[in-house]
Amino acid sequence: MKIEAVTIRPARAEDADTLADIHDAAWQGTYRGILPGIELERLLSRRGVSWWHAAIRYKTRILVLEVCGTPAGYATFGHSRLKHLPFPGEIYELYLQPDHQGLGFGRQLFLATRGALRSAGMAGFAVRVLKDNLPARSFYEAMGGVLCDENIERIGRSDLSVRIYGWAERSKPG
Repeated sequence: MKIEAVTIRPARAEDADTLADIHDAAWQGTYRGILPGIELERLLSRRGVSWWHAAIRYKTRILVLEVCGTPAGYATFGHSRLKHLPFPGEIYELYLQPDHQGLGFGRQLFLATRGALRSAGMAGFAVRVLKDNLPARSFYEAMGGVLCDENIERIGRSDLSVRIYGWAERSKPG
């Protein structure tokens, strides 16, 4: 596939349906077996099309990865919610359709999101990853993330171990 076939752009209102579909497929593929089935379904039900419409309307920072004009992944990002760590930014989510994983698209989306964080003055950033999500941990480690913290977070009704990776970057002067 030629690189020209891939574009990364801010989310638009008409992306809400597709973003909900990508979210559902990625979460089912990623978290089935990590989260209890009923918890996973409950969490998925909260992130439907109306949630995405509201996120786009309220200017949530969302980048959409398109392959040949069709959305295949997204990343959400912004100011860090991890106040105990020295990172101004955070990538909240980075997900691809399962059939687009392992092909280099995640790397492209990650680098674009990192650039957007830098442009917004948040050069240093963090990512939270479930400890049992070994593919995501391997991905972020390969992207240069350094393990900074580990804690237990309540997700639905489950207490799960979360690893936090950080990138301590400096904004370029000028």
